[in-house]
Amino acid sequence: MKTDIEIARECKLEEVQDIANKIGVDQEALIPYGKHMAKVSLEEINAEKIKQSNLILVTSITPTKAGIGKTTVSIGLALGLNKIGKNAIVALREPSLGPCFGMKGGAAGGGYAQVLPMENINLHFTGDFHAITSAHNTISALFDNYIYQNRASENGIKEILWKRVLDVNDRSLRYLVSGLRGSANGVPQETGFDITPASEIMAILCLASDIDDLRRRIENILLGYRYDGSMFTVKDLGVAGAITVLLKDALNPNLVQTTENTAAFIHGGPFANIAHGCNSVIATKMAMSFGDYVITEAGFGADLGAEKFFDIKCRKSGLQPKLTIIVATAQGLKMHGGIPIEEIKTKNTIGITKGLENLSKHIENIRSFGQNIVVAFNKYASDDVEEIAIVQQYCKDNAIGFALNNAFVEGGEGAKELAQTVVNAIETAPSKELTFPYKDEDTIAYKIEQVAKKIYGATHVEFSAIAKRKLALLKSTEMDKYPVCIAKTQFSFSADAKAFGVAKDFEILINDIVINRGAEFIVAIAGDIMRMPGLPKVPQATKIDLVNGLIEGLS
Repeated sequence: MKTDIEIARECKLEEVQDIANKIGVDQEALIPYGKHMAKVSLEEINAEKIKQSNLILVTSITPTKAGIGKTTVSIGLALGLNKIGKNAIVALREPSLGPCFGMKGGAAGGGYAQVLPMENINLHFTGDFHAITSAHNTISALFDNYIYQNRASENGIKEILWKRVLDVNDRSLRYLVSGLRGSANGVPQETGFDITPASEIMAILCLASDIDDLRRRIENILLGYRYDGSMFTVKDLGVAGAITVLLKDALNPNLVQTTENTAAFIHGGPFANIAHGCNSVIATKMAMSFGDYVITEAGFGADLGAEKFFDIKCRKSGLQPKLTIIVATAQGLKMHGGIPIEEIKTKNTIGITKGLENLSKHIENIRSFGQNIVVAFNKYASDDVEEIAIVQQYCKDNAIGFALNNAFVEGGEGAKELAQTVVNAIETAPSKELTFPYKDEDTIAYKIEQVAKKIYGATHVEFSAIAKRKLALLKSTEMDKYPVCIAKTQFSFSADAKAFGVAKDFEILINDIVINRGAEFIVAIAGDIMRMPGLPKVPQATKIDLVNGLIEGLS
């Protein structure tokens, strides 16, 4: 089969104005970025149409390092729905350059289920990540200047909470000391970098409802504490207007197209292991303003992305999915069934059967939110019919919808079965109102414990001394009412990346607490998870090149 980039090049793209016209976007609302990409004015969001749209969440079992194919399934489902006569739009996150040049090589779908132009989407796109990085680091520079100018003042800063960000996987930047070589170079301090998808500015952009809400959230960002113990925010710095200016264009969602020329909105890109893992509320609502069916994805497995989609994005925006799809693969199930990674492409019905425990736990979790479920089996060429039949029978025995997805090879045709299964499920039994594992008024510690115990299956949650101190700062403040976002490994229900299947009888240690006062959620750092990833021994960057004017190595 041809590579993703070869398939992408052979697709005949329509001009973005024509894509917009197909779904009814006013041409005056388009802000073109070349022929095939555009931003869309927020004025096009229609609250009444949103109420009539069917939102579908795509999540997955706990992924392998190669992933499970949620993006391919999400795009494929949109293609399949359009093939059976429905008006469907997909709403996705933007890829990060870090994983693109590190492990993945791209995140725009795969095969004949891609969003295009994939080279642009995987690289600089419309500049949103650069705007977020610039806005975040401008705050850092202005805050450092305030610290320097007030170093001998009673208004000085005792504790700094704000770090810098960069959209590159660079482990050497995790922990640094800045301001060395004399007072002319600033005040010496321990600092470091997170990756841009973990930036609070990224989270704010993805949760803001409009430009005024964006500014309000930016003003509320907690940068540190003064000597008298009071909070110091961006509002105190007096630069919220300047930061809003840097983000005013980035706030508009991006319109592109699929391999079959259907509309796709791609906007925002927080990771789900270290952030909240969902595309922007604005992009989702924009898609729902024009699509009868809107498919969106939450990052990594359902214990991370889906939990945060419900507990943070839906809780704060009022969005209500009609259905959740859990993506499974034979390789992923066999890995969770105890089969060595190097053997998961080989037929093994025992491994598949054992691996169903992982799928079962994710189903239990999604049902606890009140969602109905369809299992999408993402088909690979190496899959065996007997293995597929085991998963299909399991779903039948548990009254769960099941469908194959072969959009990678066949495009929309390969997702028609999944599309019809989804439509039937929504029409016969739409999901109930969402139920959450904790209430807003619960303490932050209790919220963390509820997610860890109910969703992950932990028996106990331990808090480090640093985490306990920061939790104490939250008590009796409005921040104690925020939802929580647990940052942990994506490869296991526990904080141990090698505990495949369904981890049992484990404890989770919360090493640190990050206060995202502007984004209005609290990040709990579990285990040894890092908010700045490193690179593998052989990065994908070694395969990316420009050959005869064409980009090679993206996938």
